[in-house]
Amino acid sequence: MSNWMDVLKKKPKSARSKALERAKKKGLKGLNKPQRLNDDSGKSHHVMAFENKKGKYIKFGQKGVKTNQTAGQRRAFKSRHRKNIKRGKMSAAYWADKVKWSPSKTKEKKNKKWRKGS
Repeated sequence: MSNWMDVLKKKPKSARSKALERAKKKGLKGLNKPQRLNDDSGKSHHVMAFENKKGKYIKFGQKGVKTNQTAGQRRAFKSRHRKNIKRGKMSAAYWADKVKWSPSKTKEKKNKKWRKGS
């Protein structure tokens, strides 16, 4: 009978702790902390996004592609994905913008021009 009472007394896990458990199983260090991904999915990074008591596992970024080479390329990405970036932490575009397209990671800061296919 005491086992049954112990089960009733246990507090249910919070949404945050459940999401953190899932993140650990996926090999992540924590919530909202993106990392490089080593699998055959074709994506370069992954993150366990957590916002408003909801967790979501997100893979983002195309593996093996040169990104953020010039300021013009960065502007083109941001204009193309602006709506999805605004959706916040629960979208892959937000994380790609934050991780792969930050201005500090631009290779050629002086070169403003970008031609498709370059």
